[in-house]
Amino acid sequence: MLVAFNKPYGVLCQFTDRSVPPRPTLAGFGLPAGIYPAGRLDHDSEGLLLLSDEGGLIHRIADPRHKLPKTYWVQVEGDPDEAALEALRAGPVLRDGPTRPPGVRRLDPPPALWPRDPPVRHRKTVPDAWLEIVLREGRNRQVRRMTAAVGLPTLRLVRVAIGPWNVHGLQPGSWRAVS
Repeated sequence: MLVAFNKPYGVLCQFTDRSVPPRPTLAGFGLPAGIYPAGRLDHDSEGLLLLSDEGGLIHRIADPRHKLPKTYWVQVEGDPDEAALEALRAGPVLRDGPTRPPGVRRLDPPPALWPRDPPVRHRKTVPDAWLEIVLREGRNRQVRRMTAAVGLPTLRLVRVAIGPWNVHGLQPGSWRAVS
């Protein structure tokens, strides 16, 4: 079984949390029993999370060696010029080494997404922009670190697709079985 879940902002990609007070987890969304996440999505990121009860499938989806593209829509602080976009496309060097060159394009107009709860802070004097970033690797908080490295801090991060699967038609907190 493979399940596509639209993970809301602030939810952990696990079924239990031992912190005090406990934070929201996947257990609160009525997902089928016996499935596990194929990869992770930070608690402050939103969007597509794939879950399965098949260990081999989870490995093929999550392991960067299989190079499944992961597509993110990223709201960044600032108005990226072509030099900033080229620096992203080149694959910025992070503390843990160079990144593989991602696909990067500006989304204009901004994507039509569900409202985030809580909303992203809006500042009248600081512009923002939306980018689509496609990765074929998966490091901890990689998109956020890449945009920061080129002077464009991430305000909102939504994963919209992993390989052929996408989040379209799923509201935050909802899921569907996929083939």
